[in-house]
Amino acid sequence: MITFDRVSVQYEDTAAPVLRDVDLTVDEGELCLVVGHTGVGKSTLLGAVNGLVPHFTGGTLYGRVTVDGRDTAEHPPRELADVVGVVGQDPLDGFVTDTVEEELAYAMEQLAVPPATMRKRVEETLDLLGLADLRHRALHELSGGQQQRVAIGSVLTAHPRVLVLDEPTSALDPTAAEEVLAAVTRLVHDLGVTVLLAEHRLERVVQYADRVIHLPGDGLVVCGPPAEVFRTSSIAPPIVELGRAGGWDPLPLSIRDARRAAKGVRERLARTVPPPVRPSAPQERPRLLRARGVTVSYRGVPAVREVGLDLHAGEITALMGRNGSGKSSLLWALQGSGPRTAGAVTVTSPADGSQHDPGKLPAARARELVGLVPQTPTDLLYLETVKHELDQADAESAPAPDSPSARAILDRLAPGIPDTTHPRDLSEGQKLALVLAIQLAAAPQVLLLDEPTRGLDYRAKSNLIRIVDDLAAEGRAVVISTHDVEFVARAAERVVVMAEGDIVADGPTAEVIVASPVFAPQTAKILAPLPYLTVDQVTAALPDAGTAS
Repeated sequence: MITFDRVSVQYEDTAAPVLRDVDLTVDEGELCLVVGHTGVGKSTLLGAVNGLVPHFTGGTLYGRVTVDGRDTAEHPPRELADVVGVVGQDPLDGFVTDTVEEELAYAMEQLAVPPATMRKRVEETLDLLGLADLRHRALHELSGGQQQRVAIGSVLTAHPRVLVLDEPTSALDPTAAEEVLAAVTRLVHDLGVTVLLAEHRLERVVQYADRVIHLPGDGLVVCGPPAEVFRTSSIAPPIVELGRAGGWDPLPLSIRDARRAAKGVRERLARTVPPPVRPSAPQERPRLLRARGVTVSYRGVPAVREVGLDLHAGEITALMGRNGSGKSSLLWALQGSGPRTAGAVTVTSPADGSQHDPGKLPAARARELVGLVPQTPTDLLYLETVKHELDQADAESAPAPDSPSARAILDRLAPGIPDTTHPRDLSEGQKLALVLAIQLAAAPQVLLLDEPTRGLDYRAKSNLIRIVDDLAAEGRAVVISTHDVEFVARAAERVVVMAEGDIVADGPTAEVIVASPVFAPQTAKILAPLPYLTVDQVTAALPDAGTAS
C-alpha cells in the first residue's frame, strides 16, 4: 500500500538530510506506529505519504514514495485526497467550516460524494467518535480534545484507504483516547485501512501496533515488530522500561501480559515500602492563591461551579478530568483573563504580602502574579522570529540580574532552536517550550500550565519536570492541567480531579490516581494493588529486579 524506495529528504539550511536512504513497505491493513524524539523527522515521514513533503513544505525529496500505486512526486496532495486522509498535530489548522456537522461533511463535498451517502457517513462518524451531542456546536467552542475528535472524524467520513495520524490522542483524556484508538483499530481490522500513527504517549498505543517504525535521529529508519524494536529503542513507554528492567522475554506490550510477567516482582515488592517519587515537602507552606466560589458560565451554561481551591508555595498540582470538565475555564478564571461569573480569587504579592485579584489588575501586572501557558501556544506568539519573541518577553518582564533570560529558559526545555526560526514553523512541542519560556520570564508566583506536555516526547517531559521542580523549589505554586497520567505520576505531589465543573477529588497523587482505573499509570496497573507509580520506584526498591520474574 505504501512504499518508500531509497527516500531521502533534505531542507534548505540544514547540514544533513532529515530522512536518509529510507526503504520501507507498509502493507494494506497494517497499523504502524512511528516513534522517535521530537525533531527527528516523524512529521516529515508522515508528510511524504500524501505529498505534503515536498510539495508544500519545501526541501528536496530523493527516491520514490508510492501510495496505492501513485507516485507522490507526480501527484500533489489534492490528487491523493481520496486515498490518504491526514490529521495533523493541531486540529484547528485543518478546520475550514464553522460547525461539527459541516466539518464532517466538507471532505465528502470536495470528493463529490452523493448527498444520501454523505448523510449516512456523517451519522456513522458522529456515533463512532461520540460526537452526536456536539453536531451543531461551533468548532471554536469545543475543548481541545473535542476538536481533535472532530478532526479525526472529518477524515474518516471520506473513507480513505490510508490514514496518517500525527499525535491523534495528544489532547484527549484517557477514556476518549481509548475510544479513538478503538475506532482506528476497528478500521484496520474490519475494513483493511492502513494506518501510520505518530504518537509521543506510547503507553496509549503500543499494544495496538502491528509494526513500529523507529527514527533514531540520524536520518535512518528501523522497522520491525514492536517487541523487537522496543528492546533496544531510544524511546519506550513505561511498560517496556519495566520489562527491560525485569529482563522479561518476550517483552510485554499490554497490561495483561505485563501483570503475568510481574508476578514474582509483585511478591518481592509486597515486602517493601515504595520509595518516594518526589522529595518530601515542608509541612508549612504559605498560601499564594485562594479561590472561593469560582463560577464560570457560557451563555448561561455553567462550566465551573463554585470551585474552592488553595495553592501553596512550592506545591505542584495536577488538574485532571475528562475533556470538557472545566479545567481550562478554571485556569483562565484563576489567571484573571477569563470570564468569572461569580466568586473571588486573591493572590499574595511576593513584594509586600498584599492581596490582589488578578482579574482586576492590568494584564502586565496580573502576569507577574499568575502566568498561564494556554492549550494553543500560538495564541501568544505574534512576532517574526524566536529571538524577537524571547527579546520581547525579556523587555516586558525586566528580569532581575540573577534571573535567567527567556533564551536560557528555552534552552533548558528545548535546546537547539535557532533564533532565526519563525515561531509558527516550530513543532508543537517546541511552540509549547517557547511559550513556557516567555511566561516564565515574568517570574510569576503562580504558574498555570494547560496541557504543557502535548507534543513533548519523554525526554522533553523530563526536562519540563526539572524546570517545574526548580520553580517549586523557588517557592512558586504550579498547576498543570493534563491528561498525561504518566507525567502526573512523576511530576505532581497533589492531584485535583474535575467533572462537570466540580472538583470531585483532591489529594496526594498516589491516593488519587492509584485508586482510579482511568488515571492510574502503567506501573500502578501492572503492580496493583501495590502503591507503585513509576519504574524508577521499582528499580530503587529492587536494584536486582532483572533477576525476578
